[in-house]
Amino acid sequence: MKLWDKGTPIDAIMESFTVGDDRTVDVRLARWDVVGSIAHAEMLGAVGLIPHEESQQLVTALSELLATIDTEGIVIEDGVEDIHSQVEMILTEKLGDVGKKVHTGRSRNDQVLVDLKLFLRHELRAIKGAVRELASLLIDHAERHATVLLPGYTHYQVAMPSSVALWLGGYAEALIEDMRVLDMAIDAANANPLGSAAGYGTRLPLDRIRTTEALNFDRVHVTSTFAQMSRGRTEKLAALAIGQVASTLARFASDVVHYVSQNFAFVSLPDSLTTGSSIMPHKKNPDVFEVLRARCNRLQSVAQEITLICTNLPSGYHRDMQFTKDRIVHTIDEIGLCLRVAQHVTPMIMPRIDILDNEMYDALFSVDRVDDLVRQGMPFREAYKEVAQQVAEGKPMRSSHDGGADATAALGSVGNPGLDELRRRLGVHS
Repeated sequence: MKLWDKGTPIDAIMESFTVGDDRTVDVRLARWDVVGSIAHAEMLGAVGLIPHEESQQLVTALSELLATIDTEGIVIEDGVEDIHSQVEMILTEKLGDVGKKVHTGRSRNDQVLVDLKLFLRHELRAIKGAVRELASLLIDHAERHATVLLPGYTHYQVAMPSSVALWLGGYAEALIEDMRVLDMAIDAANANPLGSAAGYGTRLPLDRIRTTEALNFDRVHVTSTFAQMSRGRTEKLAALAIGQVASTLARFASDVVHYVSQNFAFVSLPDSLTTGSSIMPHKKNPDVFEVLRARCNRLQSVAQEITLICTNLPSGYHRDMQFTKDRIVHTIDEIGLCLRVAQHVTPMIMPRIDILDNEMYDALFSVDRVDDLVRQGMPFREAYKEVAQQVAEGKPMRSSHDGGADATAALGSVGNPGLDELRRRLGVHS
């Protein structure tokens, strides 16, 4: 069944090539197609385009189908082009001619748009929740090891003392900021395109405000032309937001890969999180973090891929958009997997507590020496020169700094990492 079928034979190779894996991807959109159809059918009855009784028949049948999808799933049958055709076929088999009226005033263009908007709004909110959970786990782990010092680096050179609290807290704050980007993508998906039909509206008296309220959208896309142009745009913003989260995860994974190596040995992983070598018996490889890094780096390319699909397309609908749909659906699944893995492995990262005992990190404390002199009244520039001379002479730089709480330290410093403030911000963005 094809909603556009006029009875003309279709070339089989052309059909297979153009449909692609649409039918597989559409299963993920099934419940949202039905949700949108319920709002549309109810509205058709409310404005008198179909009798109220028929509207209620459609709503009842669709509600029953929605319950079935949520409990048992749905299969798009052989010969049925997409989820829109499958749903209409089910309604027609059950209700006869009444089922054929569900498409009144609607096109597959605005139908897939509303499916994607509802799907993305739901999934991005779930991703935001997973990001929040991971940020909370990072803060928890930072608090457990708040006084453990790490060497900080700039230019890959030993720089200043850092700490596990600053390291993990920094990634927690990055994720909190990433949640703001996700909010932007959620907002882009929170607008109603239903009623824009094929991209140029309809002369039928559809009540688009009614469906906007029924579907709990924040607003309606006013012009049917922009509603259609939001196809690709919405997916791109979702991909950008997901790519931002993926960027944070990839960088964190890269830190762990470095920190667990023997050359650094800042942290350790349990044997259960490592793999071996087929030739080297001693190997304990951090494959899970390497694969996490690779998957997340690949996710960062999706926004550009969608950009290239949409580049130079004129207004209106084009079949090219089919490939933004399958790409964003797979991307949603991939970032969800990455977040679940990150949540699982993060609490098992164990920091070493004696890292800075090694004399190679003595220079880390040069700034502390400068600060001590500044506290005694010496101008900063003079203190800097004096300590630089001491460094050149090979004098020890160790100070009394022990990584503990320091009420006088600036917010975001080793002695005052600001974990309580991060926890507060995490609550604000719940």
